[in-house]
Order: sequence, then C-alpha cells, then structure tokens
Amino acid sequence: MPTPTTPRSKALPAPTLRRGLWFWPFLLALVFSSAVGRWLQWSDEQEIEEERRTLIADVLTLESRIADWLDNEAADVKALAKALPNKVDDATLLRERAVAQGLRRVWVSVTVLDADNRLLAHVPQQAPRPDAPTSGASVDDASLSSHLTTALPEGGLLIVRFAPASLLRQAVPWWLSRKYDVRLVDDYGQRIAATGDAVPAAGRQSYRVSMDPQMPDAYLELTTRDLRNPWWRTLPLALMAAFLLLSAAASWTLRRQMREVASAEDRWRTEAAWRRAIEDSLTVGLRGRDVQGRLVHVNRAFCELVGFSPEQLLGRLPPMPYWLPDAVEDSMQRHRRNMAGHAPREGYEARWQRADGSLLEVMIFESPLVDAQGLHMGWMGSIVDITARKRSEEREARQLEALGNQARLTTLGEVASALAHQLNQPLAAMASYNAGVLRLLERMQVHDPLLIDALKRESEQIAEAGRIVQRIRGFLTRRAPQPESCQPGEIVARTLALLRRDLQRRAVQVHTRLAEGLPAVWADPVLVEQVLINLVRNAADARSEGVVPRIDVLVSPAGPRFVRFDVDDNGCGLGGRGINELATPFHSTKPEGMGMGLAICRSVIEAHHGALEAGTSPLGGARLSFTLPVDLSPVTAP
Repeated sequence: MPTPTTPRSKALPAPTLRRGLWFWPFLLALVFSSAVGRWLQWSDEQEIEEERRTLIADVLTLESRIADWLDNEAADVKALAKALPNKVDDATLLRERAVAQGLRRVWVSVTVLDADNRLLAHVPQQAPRPDAPTSGASVDDASLSSHLTTALPEGGLLIVRFAPASLLRQAVPWWLSRKYDVRLVDDYGQRIAATGDAVPAAGRQSYRVSMDPQMPDAYLELTTRDLRNPWWRTLPLALMAAFLLLSAAASWTLRRQMREVASAEDRWRTEAAWRRAIEDSLTVGLRGRDVQGRLVHVNRAFCELVGFSPEQLLGRLPPMPYWLPDAVEDSMQRHRRNMAGHAPREGYEARWQRADGSLLEVMIFESPLVDAQGLHMGWMGSIVDITARKRSEEREARQLEALGNQARLTTLGEVASALAHQLNQPLAAMASYNAGVLRLLERMQVHDPLLIDALKRESEQIAEAGRIVQRIRGFLTRRAPQPESCQPGEIVARTLALLRRDLQRRAVQVHTRLAEGLPAVWADPVLVEQVLINLVRNAADARSEGVVPRIDVLVSPAGPRFVRFDVDDNGCGLGGRGINELATPFHSTKPEGMGMGLAICRSVIEAHHGALEAGTSPLGGARLSFTLPVDLSPVTAP
C-alpha cells in the first residue's frame, strides 16, 4: 500500500533508547535469576535452620533417653549394693547377682572395695589394671569404659564399669542411627563412643549436649549423616546459569537483529526521504488509491493542484471534493470504469474544481499498483495540469476564428462598398424619375392628394435609403460615425415608423415608455436607428407559441452622462447565453441568419462609447440594452 502523506501518527522511540532496548531482556533475566538465587539462599537457610532445630530436638530426646537409661542402671547398681551381704567375699554370689542386674547387657565388670579402698571382690575374675581409666577414651571403643559408683551399707564402694559403646547400641534407635552419627565425647572432644565415623565430615551439622550428672565430663553429640550441598552448588543454580547464558546469547542476537533493523530503518528513511524529495520536486500530481477507491497517497504537487491539504484528502472515498458539483455522476462513471481496470492507456481529460472554486483542466494517466506477492492493491494516477494548454488552444482557436471573421468582415465591407456604389445609381435614377413624375403631374394639373403624398413619401424613402447606404458604407470602411445632437424620442419614433407595417402584419404589440426630461444624445441617428431596428426585429422574431408577442421599448437616464435604451420581449429568452456569445460575428440562432446583426450593433454602440448588454426581461423573455452618451455641448442662443 502506498505510504500516506500524513504526518506520523506514532513517534518512534529516541535512537539512544531504542539502541539500548536489546539489553532489557538480559537485564530482566539477570534480575529474575538474582531473585531466584536469593530465594534459593533463603530456602537453604530455612532448611538448615529447620534441620538444626530438628537436630537439637533429636539430641535432647536422645540425651533424655540415655539419661533415663543411666538412671535405671544407677538404680540397679543401688539395688545390687543393698542386696550384697556385709562382707562380700564370694565371687560366685557377686557374679550371680551382677549378672542378674546387668552384667550381661552393658556392664563390663563389678568391683567391691572396702572402706580403705581395698579390693574385696571383682567380677569377672581378672583384676582391673591399676592404670585402667575409669572414665576417658582410648583408641578402641571396646576398651573405653565408664563407671557407676554407689556406697555400701557397711562402708566401702560398689563400682560398676560399663561400655559406652554398648550403651549407645542399646539406647539409640535404629532410625536415629541411620539419620545421625551419634558420639559420646569428653571435654577435649575426644571420642568416648560412637555409632558412625570417627571424625564428622565437613559440611555436616552437629550438636552436643552435656550428659552431666549421669556421665560427668561427657557430652552427647549428634552429627547429620547427609552431606548438604550449599545452594550455589545445586542444580537450580546450574539451570539459572544456563538460563543467563541463553538470555545473554538471545540478547546478543536481539542486539544484532536490532542493529540490522535500525540499519534497515535508516536505509528506508533515506529512501523515503529521497522518494519524498523526488515527489515534491515533481510538477506532476500523484495520487494513490486502494481497490475501493479510497485516497491513500498524495504528493505536494497534487495538493497544490486541487488546493486541498493532505488531511482533507487522505482516506476520502468518492465523490471527491475536487469533482465538479454539476458533473458528479459523470465523474462517478469514470471512477467505476477506472476501478474496473478500463482506464485508457493514453490517458483521459477531466475538468476539476479547486478549493477556491476555480476550474482546471487535467490529463490523468492511471496504472495498477502491485505488491511484492503480485497482488493488485490499488491504482496510482499521474495528473498533469493542462489548463494553460487548453486556454492556449482556445485562444488560438479564437484567434483563428477572429482572423476568419476579420477576413469575412473585410470581404463584407468590400461587398458593402461595392453594393453602395452600385446602388447609388439606381437610387439616383429612382429619385430623378420620382421628381420627373411630380413635375409632370404639376404640368398636367393633376391634384390627387393621395397620389401626390405617396410620391413625396417615396421620394423621402429613396433619400433615406441613400443616406443609410452611405452611412453603412462609411462605417464598414472604418470611417468614423457622424454624431450629432438628437433626441432619443425621435430616434424611437422614426424606428417604429419604419417598422410599423411589418409589426402590424405580424400582430406584435409595441409599447414605448420614455422617461420625462430626457436629455439629447450625441450620436449618429442613422446608425442608432439601424441598431434599434435590429433589436426590435430580433425581439419580434423571438416569439413563443401560444403567447401574443409584445415588445416594450424603454428609454431612461443611466446616470448623468448616458441614456439607456431597453428592448424587452416575452419570447423564448436567451437560453443562458451572454452578450459575448450573441455578438460574435457570424453567430446566429436563426436558420436563415448571417450572424452579423448584433456584431454590427455592438460595434456601432462601442464606436459611440456606449455598451451593449443582454439579460432577462420582466416580461419573461430577453432584454437587449444599449447606452448612448449625453450631448454635453453648450446650447447656443438663437
């Protein structure tokens, strides 16, 4: 579709802003990844905190269980101390009672000391090493032991040694041992007993609680078995890193594509600017229309041609504002023909109307618009203003017609001169014969008044005919009129007297109306009478069917310097024609007319410095008017 000439409805972003748009997706991806990483860190912290709370709860629970276990063992030890005789020297008895209490479960040995800490009995039989620790740790958990001590009723001590490792095996539930590494350690962190690795691995959570008072200087420690990876070493972080890499690659690709698009836009703008400059430099108007006939493109020359702005034209559907109002139907037919693809390849002429109302002649050439896929999408028209050419052609035609008319007028003048020269002799002969008849009748003493009057009137008419021929000959041979002071009423009276018989024969009603106080006019009466005769005859010829013909001759002042003569009729009128068309030489509306009557009348009136006009009569027909100058010469006393 052609690009409209209207201003851009939407402004593009600033170049600097558009150049940085490619970074926004990567920036948003980075913000999103940072938010996800922060959420992962928070979740990891929450999980660690939850794991630690669970660990503490499990440590406290296990410590309570072991403490209960040790309390029970301490109660058994006290029960054993009460059940022993005063002097224990029977190892068998001690063994039986110790086995019954717990020697076969967690106890390692049972020792009885007197008040002086001398050994009275020991089960099993091996004697304890003097340096064997009663509490502490060694390399092997089996060699590590702890003891419970209680006083005998008769004095002395009952010492029961037990293995902490066995204690852990008995006290720690299986599910807890699968979840944690359980250890008993001393104040220095040395292991006393454990259910797992000797040394906790790094990255695992652990918590210890004191076993005092059941096991002084001993601590219960739980360490998680599962090694927790930090959040930055988890799969989501790898996925986020991959996402950021992909976003960076996509942003780089987008940046490259945006640069290509920006370069293409720059080239397109440059091309559009070149095309607009070329179109604006053209004197030929260009208009683009879609398949519905809607205007979608105009150039400056077209707007200047029709006088409308692009905003007033673009988007308009027929009828167009530059079509002639009285020729809309013809223009619409041409539009339908062009839309159907039948526009003449050699172009066609049309007449348009500018916004100011003036007319112009244009030549239009139409060509189809086809897009890149070969689809027809409208029409492009080239409009050439041929008004000057048409006016030149009309002026040349008028000049040729004027030359032809001038040649015919010259010929007519020569013919008129020849006729005037040839008619002088017959008229002179007729005047001589008429004078001779009058003298003969006088000698014969014939006193018939009618005959004498007719002959005298015939003599006057012959003399008048001679004067008319001489004046017309002089006018056609470029001789100046012979003006004199004459009364308008007398000119009208003589004209109507000459036409009386013809008007009576044709039953034409003639009315005259002369204004009072009419001044004399300065004119050639013979030529003015011929003008008035021509106008009255034309009025008599322009009769309408079924209407009694009527002619009104009006004479009135036209300002202080002119007198106006109006000839009105009730005939068929002028049909919209003006005086310029009617007074054109050899232009006639009568089949037998020569077309010289009004042309000669106009020349005669203009020679008297007057004006010949045409218009509509109040009677319904035509009005032909002319003006003659007032006689301004001073009046001399007789």
